[in-house]
Amino acid sequence: MTPWKLLLAGCALAGASLAAMAQAYPTKPIRIIVAYQAGQGTDIATRYLANQLAKELGQPIFIDNRPGAGGNLGTEIAADAPADGYTLTMGTNATHAVNAFLYAGVRVRPERDFEPIALVGTFPMVLVVNANSSLRSVDDLASAVKGNARSADIATPSTTARLVVELLKERTGLGFFPVPYKGSGTAMTDVLGGQLPMLIDTPTALRAQIGAGHVRAIAVTSAVPSGLVPGIRPVAEQGYPGFEVVAWNALYAPRGTPAAILDTLNAAINKILGRPETRQQLLEYGFDPAGGSRQQLADFAQAERRKWEPLIKAAGLKAD
Repeated sequence: MTPWKLLLAGCALAGASLAAMAQAYPTKPIRIIVAYQAGQGTDIATRYLANQLAKELGQPIFIDNRPGAGGNLGTEIAADAPADGYTLTMGTNATHAVNAFLYAGVRVRPERDFEPIALVGTFPMVLVVNANSSLRSVDDLASAVKGNARSADIATPSTTARLVVELLKERTGLGFFPVPYKGSGTAMTDVLGGQLPMLIDTPTALRAQIGAGHVRAIAVTSAVPSGLVPGIRPVAEQGYPGFEVVAWNALYAPRGTPAAILDTLNAAINKILGRPETRQQLLEYGFDPAGGSRQQLADFAQAERRKWEPLIKAAGLKAD
């Protein structure tokens, strides 16, 4: 047999082997890397979905927490894993959209190093004020800022909250001033105490205080109303069309994972997300259930990167 025929035969065997592997998948336990600490929101939701996915695929799935560097450490480990469908990662808007623009020397490029599987869930940020405040809408907020610069101070306990402030500045033309906090608790304490007029945080972090009537939500940052904060209008519906800031989780695999395996995982995730009990549980965990095709996730994540890169650079945002 000539060398050329040997090469062709080898390629054919390799292709047949990959096809057989994809067809049989999975035949052993699957690891999902979570680039955050155990007990954090992404970890809790991933563990729940992993249990459901294990039942669907007929193989155990275990969670491997690899926190560090704002999610970059675990994301790099996932990118370097074999592309065989047995190591996945639960990406976030941080790890797969904005970290590349916030951190110096980030090695991983999500659009280059990962295969999208499915968008799992999203959640908006919520704008809240002290229950004694007269502010009840984004227009009220804008009017207050125009009349009193002190009203422009906003507590921001996360990078995503800071992005909301920057987008508000861009869309309204007003000089909102983000006041950074290391955690939600201290930010809430200062808003309740009257030191700051407003806080932007997640529905989960704010749920108890909103429910107790200590703070009042005036807007959510999703494009449409969210089941996580019922009855609260989006910023986009209050005179700022197109305004949207959502945090999100999505399942990814290392680049080069066979398409048949990716399709199997996508179908399983969508089946799970379509169940009423799954949707209810994710809402309780603080996520609006998502789903959709692999291409829809790829397009969504790319749009997120295009939206946030110029804003982050213009604001000079850098992660510590």
